[in-house]
Amino acid sequence: MKTAIDSQTGVGAGRVASRFSTRRFRFYVQLFALAVILWIGAEFYRFVSFVESGGNGGVGPSRPPGVEGFLPISGLISLRDWVHTGVMNDIHPASAIILLVVVVTAILFKKGFCSWVCPVGFISEMVGNIGDRLTGRRLKLPLILDYPFRSIKYLLLGFFAYVVFWSMSSAQVQQFIASPYNKVADIKMLKFFTEIDIFTLTTIAVLFVLSVFLRGFWCRYLCPYGALLGLCSLAGPARIKRDPGLCISCGKCAKVCPAFITVDKVKQVVSDECSGCVDCVDVCLVPGALELGLIGARKKVSKKVWVYAFVLVFWGSLIFFKWVGPWENSISTQEYIHHSQRMNGGEYTHPGR
Repeated sequence: MKTAIDSQTGVGAGRVASRFSTRRFRFYVQLFALAVILWIGAEFYRFVSFVESGGNGGVGPSRPPGVEGFLPISGLISLRDWVHTGVMNDIHPASAIILLVVVVTAILFKKGFCSWVCPVGFISEMVGNIGDRLTGRRLKLPLILDYPFRSIKYLLLGFFAYVVFWSMSSAQVQQFIASPYNKVADIKMLKFFTEIDIFTLTTIAVLFVLSVFLRGFWCRYLCPYGALLGLCSLAGPARIKRDPGLCISCGKCAKVCPAFITVDKVKQVVSDECSGCVDCVDVCLVPGALELGLIGARKKVSKKVWVYAFVLVFWGSLIFFKWVGPWENSISTQEYIHHSQRMNGGEYTHPGR
């Protein structure tokens, strides 16, 4: 019987090759998510090019609402307004829906969005694999630096939470939602990538280099989105549990963990860094030694059920809202044309600046 060896890490999977591999399945799901995101980006680029031309050429391409997944701040403000008024605003409703779905899946499936969907997370993994091959091992900051650096993303999250939930009044929230700036926030986001300046390019290059030698540098230390999902995941019912009686202390689970969690030293994983990738469960040599389970319950959850449930809940929820709404925004193509011709004006800067 042949033992599977992971091509990315070189770590023996310790499983029969014909058995279901969540690591391989996750890679395909990540590729699918990346393909969807690239398609949305290409369609939105065509739409923006059309509106910037003044609508020349008759009926142009439609705007993909999924692009609002790149507007988490707008989504967070919309969620606050939704809770306060009971009505979802129709400027960028998909931004709020996508954020809500991501948060719910974080509660149910740890930071599953980070390890199964997020394009930055996927690219970070690929860059980290390059670093693993260059250095021969996974490098990590010493604890005396790791903890302070990890606090940065929570400070950023705290800043955004303070501004949105405490600093802004309800009137200011609605003013922001209806502002010209928010209406073209999606176009401004696109310009960040298509009209990148030297400072931004240098910053990305530095982050790339750091991510080669310190795996997942952005995700671990700087991403406020990941900080939010990490906190939500701690409130969830699921845990990765280790049976000390069955564990042979081979250390494979800890070696493959992208978050450097010492899975082989604990009875259950309780960490805001756990991304729900279940790579640790996938490489475990002893059946039953490392399994998914619920708090206070002895019954285990199959890793196959876990990953299929995540895919179904995440993508199924987005498809549901795409069909029944709220999803499409109320900004017409003509209004986008109007705004695109005036975006250099002061009213299109962030309100309050």
